[in-house]
Amino acid sequence: MAKQQYVTIKGTKDGLVLRLDDKCAYSDMIAELHRKVGEDRLEGIAEVQVQTGNRYCNEEELKEIMNAIHASPNLRVSKIQSDVITMEECNRKILENQSETYVGIIRSGQVVKAKGDLVVVGDVNPNGRVEAAGNIFVLGRLKGIAHAGANGNTQAVIAASRLEATHLLIADKIEIMTDELTILSEHPEMECAYIHSNGFIAIDRLQELRILRPGLSSFKGGS
Repeated sequence: MAKQQYVTIKGTKDGLVLRLDDKCAYSDMIAELHRKVGEDRLEGIAEVQVQTGNRYCNEEELKEIMNAIHASPNLRVSKIQSDVITMEECNRKILENQSETYVGIIRSGQVVKAKGDLVVVGDVNPNGRVEAAGNIFVLGRLKGIAHAGANGNTQAVIAASRLEATHLLIADKIEIMTDELTILSEHPEMECAYIHSNGFIAIDRLQELRILRPGLSSFKGGS
């Protein structure tokens, strides 16, 4: 029977990918890592991407892994990739997936923010501002400023019954509504704004949202 490998190394065009088994004991994995690095016969310097999978490594263990690899004069760690998220990242994702509802008119100079999705039941007047880490849905006329994905979520969208905003922002992208875009918003159809694959903010019919962002729906059941 072949001995199970706790450390596998694969060459790519960007350098070496070093995968560490995430189910074995840490001591077994690190021992095999030391052994394989000691057998290194490379010439020159090779960049190494380390993948730890679902194994949680604290700072001391990450430092030990890097030191083991750097024991070879030919290997340098360029990135350590983990499938485990921190508690802070987990809490942030939970907040971003929640929604908050504001009922009423958002007047000029007023700012309404949400840590997740924001639903506004009412109008956003000119110079009013709505901002959310997630998506923004306005059940009314959006005539002010809207910033969705404020924490960097490029998949966020802005939707409104009447999309007449002066400024649309999604993540770090901004669109100042030009005459051309204003014309798009003059018909009564509900519309949505999103970051197109070309990197710019685009506007489309709300009916297209299920195709543009299929992961937006979290509803289970129905017929």
